[in-house]
Amino acid sequence: MDNKLANPAPLGLMGFGMTTVLLNIHNAGFFSEIDGMILAMGIFYGGIAQVIAGILEFRKGNTFGLTAFCSYGLFWLTLVALILMPKYGWIGKSPTPFMGWYLFMWGLFTFCMFFGTLKKPRALQFVFFSLFVLFWLLAARDWTSGELSQSVGKVAGYEGIICGLSAIYLAMAEVINEATGKTVLPIGAPPSSPPPR
Repeated sequence: MDNKLANPAPLGLMGFGMTTVLLNIHNAGFFSEIDGMILAMGIFYGGIAQVIAGILEFRKGNTFGLTAFCSYGLFWLTLVALILMPKYGWIGKSPTPFMGWYLFMWGLFTFCMFFGTLKKPRALQFVFFSLFVLFWLLAARDWTSGELSQSVGKVAGYEGIICGLSAIYLAMAEVINEATGKTVLPIGAPPSSPPPR
């Protein structure tokens, strides 16, 4: 009996990537409001799907995958809560500069997680590095005001679209390469370890 487990990473990467692209289309200024579509994606695909992927990574013994997918899934759920809960009077709305600290801390977490990718495929390294940059750009947007804030937010939006698309690419590469049994979409081989002395 074959006990091989499926790879949950593409599910988590797609949930992260698609939701990130959609939110950052808004951040880039193409749409003025964060509408129900983005919030629903944040709950179900960006949030719940990533948490499920993280739990499945636990089953595979992958601490990095568990930490990343569960954390970013819960990021999306907290972000949606921070948007919706004040509208219903359940919590007070966080001041914009304080939201900057929220985004900064997620950027710090991502920066630390980036070091965990250094022996993994280059495509994954790009996802984490670009996400770290995205979080800190969004924090800078919330710490500034006026035209500067708008300009930084727009730059963050375009950078976030690239970040999300890179996650989608990696997800599809893992699915297609596994399905075909060959490298159709390259992801950049991880650096080889030096030979033992």
